[in-house]
Amino acid sequence: MRTTLDLSDPLFRQLKARAALRGMTLKDLLTQFIEAALEEPEQPAPRKRSPLPVTRRLGEGPPIPYRTNAELNAILDDEGAKNTLGVYETGRSS
Repeated sequence: MRTTLDLSDPLFRQLKARAALRGMTLKDLLTQFIEAALEEPEQPAPRKRSPLPVTRRLGEGPPIPYRTNAELNAILDDEGAKNTLGVYETGRSS
């Protein structure tokens, strides 16, 4: 089957040169490229990640900073911070 491709001059020259280096016709090279592309499994388009949400305090005020897991663990390891955050160990009798 015949078809027409509208290629830019630089792209046409590059394809023609590659075909010549491989000892192929331009038609055979393009057929090989198209067949190879059709054999590859289709990859879904990567999903665009949404930006991280910004938590705001009730009312006015600057955003509350995000903390990494390591930072949160360091805070929780600090006994004074546990009481400040209202986290208490359970299972111990006073």
